[in-house]
Order: sequence, then C-alpha cells, then structure tokens
Amino acid sequence: MRADGGTLVLRNEDLDRDRCRPEFAAAMLEDLRWIGLRWQEGPDIGGPFAPYDQSARQEWYLSVWKQLLAQGTIYPSPHSRRDVEQCLTAPHAEDQEPIFPVELRPPVGPGVGEAAPGAVNWRFRVPDGRQIVFHDQCLGPVERTAGQDFGDFLIWRKDGLPAYELAVVADDHAMEISEVVRGADLLTSTARQLLLYEALGWTAPAFYHCPLLCDENGRRLAKRTSAAALRTFREQGMTPDELRSSPAWSR
Repeated sequence: MRADGGTLVLRNEDLDRDRCRPEFAAAMLEDLRWIGLRWQEGPDIGGPFAPYDQSARQEWYLSVWKQLLAQGTIYPSPHSRRDVEQCLTAPHAEDQEPIFPVELRPPVGPGVGEAAPGAVNWRFRVPDGRQIVFHDQCLGPVERTAGQDFGDFLIWRKDGLPAYELAVVADDHAMEISEVVRGADLLTSTARQLLLYEALGWTAPAFYHCPLLCDENGRRLAKRTSAAALRTFREQGMTPDELRSSPAWSR
C-alpha cells in the first residue's frame, strides 16, 4: 500500500466504556510497533484529523446523527434486546445479532424534530427487500438483502454514544479513507454501512475482507474462546519474523 502512495491510518475505536481503557490502548500501540506495523496518521502522529480516539469525536458523530434525522431514515427505538428476542419466531445463531422485527418498527415520523438522541436507542430503517451488492477486493461479489440478512440496525445507543456502524462510516468519510481492510465477519456490517453512505450522500471506500485467523480446530481466534493474544506470543519469546511466517498468520 505504501508503495502505491497510500497512507496507513490507525484509529482507536474506544467507544465501549467497559472494555476500553488507556492502558489497553497503550499496549495495542506497543504490540503493533513490535510486529512491525508503521502508520502515518493516528495516535502519537497527529495530523489534520487528530484526535484519533473515537471517544473524543462525539460532536462529529452527533452532527451525522442530525443529518440522518433530518432525512427521516432513523427513529427512536425503546425496545431492548430481550424485547427483540421475545418477538422473534425464527432462531438465530448465538454469535449473530437477531434481525429487528418489523412489528416493533414505528411508522415514519417518530423522533423528527428532536435536538439530541437522549437516553434511548436509535435505529436506521432499512429498505426491506433491497439487495445490497458490492465487490470485495478479496472475496469478489457479495450480496446481502435488507430485511432478510439484517434488519433495522442501531446507529445510536441509549448510553449516549454512537453505535459502531455510524461511528466508522462517519470517521472513514471524514478521514478520506479510500480502502478498508478488515475481517470477513464484517461483510454484513459492510452492507449496512453502504446504506448509511447512500443516505448521507457520501462515496463509500473500497473493501477488502480478510479470512479470519483460526486455531488448529478451525475456531476463530477471539478473547471469548481464550485465544492467545499477540502479547502472549511476544512473551513466549517468538520474534516478529517467526510470527509472520507461522501457518496461522499465513491463513
């Protein structure tokens, strides 16, 4: 990417107050430097889009929320996850977000005129049956259907913070991101985000969804499955070159 004149941007997505702490961010930067990654914009670099901590960008996210509100594409949703699950008739996978039932969707209009989100969830009203098709630079053509593969999704949380989908779209646009590289588990999120780009009149970046790193049993490496972290390999004495040449890294 650097050979093509690109700029690598590192953004600290620290909107989860329970799991994001300054010491964790510091450890992340140290581990990424150890593995050999170098970024040109982001923490410790500064630049036109600093700060790069999402927790410091609330005013920007609120302005995007107001744009969506003015268009009538979002609405307040007081329903809890439990309400959603009780309303569903079809089962869903444990690690899959349940599709928001249309029975809980209000008519068009609620929330219009509000000055701030308040202490309630807000959702984006998806166009049911709409096919979202995009070309992934790794996986090729990808297709998702609104209302079937995903439903009305959160864009603002009742704890006063933007949801993931709104925050990353807002920041990728503001930071002029042209290519997004992330895991294949976010393909459906990309379909949601493309609807946000369209609603806001913004040009979406190109996407490259990498296969997920898995253990010897084919399970996705994740904290919830007690997978070893990058810091673990480092403490075991493995060098960056050894880690990059390992079978898990190549997958």
